[in-house]
Amino acid sequence: MRFADIIGQEELKGHLQNALQNQKVSHAYIISGEEGSGKRMLAEAFAQTLLCEEKGADACGHCHHCRQTMSHNQPDIIYLTHEKPATISVDDIRSQINSDIVIRPYNSDYKVYIVDEAEKMNEQAQNALLKTIEEPPSYAVILLLTTNAQAFLPTIRSRCILLETKPVPDALVRGELMKRYEIPDYQADMSVAFAQGNMGKAIALAQSQEFADRKEMVLSLIRHISEMTYADRIAWIREMEAKKEPLTDYLDLLMVFYRDVLLYKATGQADRLIFADQVYQVKRLADGLSYRHLEEIFEGVESCRRKDAANVNTDLILQQLMERMRGERR
Repeated sequence: MRFADIIGQEELKGHLQNALQNQKVSHAYIISGEEGSGKRMLAEAFAQTLLCEEKGADACGHCHHCRQTMSHNQPDIIYLTHEKPATISVDDIRSQINSDIVIRPYNSDYKVYIVDEAEKMNEQAQNALLKTIEEPPSYAVILLLTTNAQAFLPTIRSRCILLETKPVPDALVRGELMKRYEIPDYQADMSVAFAQGNMGKAIALAQSQEFADRKEMVLSLIRHISEMTYADRIAWIREMEAKKEPLTDYLDLLMVFYRDVLLYKATGQADRLIFADQVYQVKRLADGLSYRHLEEIFEGVESCRRKDAANVNTDLILQQLMERMRGERR
């Protein structure tokens, strides 16, 4: 992985590349960001560049060390593993970092440790790592990747450089989906809208059959809500529950669709629609729903979201939302 291969995250890439060029590499970094935001890619690009024989601001991609790194066969890049899914234990830290870090690099200037899901370290593990971070060998670099930097002890945080990923601009995400993954423009727009600057999430959504099925369920509900009987509505709820997906995923789709309806109703323009492949349905509802009815639907979605967070019965809150969706049309 090279820095040049990473879309967005210019500030983080610049910080790490400046450290490389100025020979001011820290012994410990925390790279924080939500799942799919590119933390591991950044860590791997940094590690590969540290070990690259060309000693530039980015890995060359063709030297012996780069080839080893790209094939995950570089002995001086160590990925910490843990048997317990929810916990990184003190034994994991001691056996894979503390006892190994005293051994000099095999054939490189640096020895890099990548700890993914580092927020899973328990307090004992963090204290064990702290001793190593306080007095590291000159060749050691420890990269802690996390979705929650606040999970670390203050003493850990104070001894690491904290880097936080940022949302990638929508235009860059859209371009990457269409160019590298050959995603159609309307599907790319949909994925971008729901990814909110998270490149990994956008790629996953664009390639996800589950997301496509969820979208179709929501569209089916919107199309048929006016003629659905009570039994039909219950059947839809049961089908949704059987998928064991968060209710909020469905609510997000509903909210974005009705925002498209409102946008078209207000402007008469279809070029900014997220549900661009549903333009006929959007136009039909924009003509048939009043502004007041749309407002009631938005209020219903947000009420449903709040009640779901409070663990109110799913049948009840969805029935209430569906009643709002079935309201007077004019």
